[in-house]
Amino acid sequence: MSIQLISVSHKTASIDIRSCFALTGEEQIQYMKQLIATDVILEVVVLSTCNRLEIYLYGEDEDKRKIFSEAETLLFKSLHLPKNIDGAEYLRFYEGTKAVQHLFNVACGLDSMVIGEDQILGQVKDGADQAKACGALGTYLNTCFRYAVTAAKKVKTETELSRIPVSAATIAVKAAKEYLGSLKDKNILIIGATGKIGTSVYKNLVSEGKGRIYMTVRQHGHLEAQGVYYEVPYNERYEHIEYMDVIISATSSPHYTLTLEKVKQSLVTPKPRVFIDLAVPQDIDQRVSLLPETGYYNIDDFAQVADENNQKKEKEAMAAVDILEEYRMQFEKWMVFQKHFPQVKQMITLIGQQAENKGLNKAMEQFFFALREGMAPEQLEIFMESLQKIEDVYEKN
Repeated sequence: MSIQLISVSHKTASIDIRSCFALTGEEQIQYMKQLIATDVILEVVVLSTCNRLEIYLYGEDEDKRKIFSEAETLLFKSLHLPKNIDGAEYLRFYEGTKAVQHLFNVACGLDSMVIGEDQILGQVKDGADQAKACGALGTYLNTCFRYAVTAAKKVKTETELSRIPVSAATIAVKAAKEYLGSLKDKNILIIGATGKIGTSVYKNLVSEGKGRIYMTVRQHGHLEAQGVYYEVPYNERYEHIEYMDVIISATSSPHYTLTLEKVKQSLVTPKPRVFIDLAVPQDIDQRVSLLPETGYYNIDDFAQVADENNQKKEKEAMAAVDILEEYRMQFEKWMVFQKHFPQVKQMITLIGQQAENKGLNKAMEQFFFALREGMAPEQLEIFMESLQKIEDVYEKN
């Protein structure tokens, strides 16, 4: 009886491979429903982001391999990987304490490409909410995710890990600025601006206060000024690329939002342009980088910038680990108690019955004698030491 995890992330796979592991929202729901329909998996949460696909599992089968095997088999059926890719090569498996630690690290951004990035906490919450909505979230994973979110919030307030919010979105804006020298008077198109990453890109551009921002919308109509940005109908995006200096795409589309062929047809005036792809699977055909005076970046290209940021945050990361460890221990103690609660209730009832017949003192005396007879000396020693700690807590209260 433990929490288990199957993970593929930026630490184990390139963006090309991670794109093959991407599941749409509907596919995630179907996968979770298939898992809880098995005999061995009782609870499941799927966490899917640009940098990871993780499946958190809970089951009561003592053979952990059964749970992993069932989840892995159904995963590959859902993914339809190309025949030349051995999906198992990129998976990592965790169970028990290691699985819980991993979730806590993920929730507070310690496992992110950019340490301390803010978006992951919302994505962790969304993963749990989605599992709850489709009936895949139970007592154990619900409590585990709740502890993880609480711990991450404490890390955010008590350390400076997120003091300077750095994410793929902020790095993308920085990359565009460095490629072009400046964003002043530049035309910037965001495809997928209503999504979380696209919104973050937009906010970063607004804070820069430079450049004209254009955002695609899924509706027909003319180009209209909307405060500090302009709306571009999505199906007219290619018509506007000619006038753009920066093109950023961050959608959840399973297909390209920009193909090389149509981009080539759209461009007339040669000038420096940069395409930035923040999606997994990828939105922009990376062959656009072959066009004259054209830059191209995807999520994995930001790794070096992320490493520099991460080195500056090492001290705060250590403080975060201490907070996470405190909450991990609290959760695991809850889990042990939850597992044995029926026996605890039974013992309370038994002691209560003995107390009615012989008095409380005699009932407790018999309880401790029964412990002595039922435990090995080493176990009894540990119990007595724990009893002292309990006594100290009682005295403080």
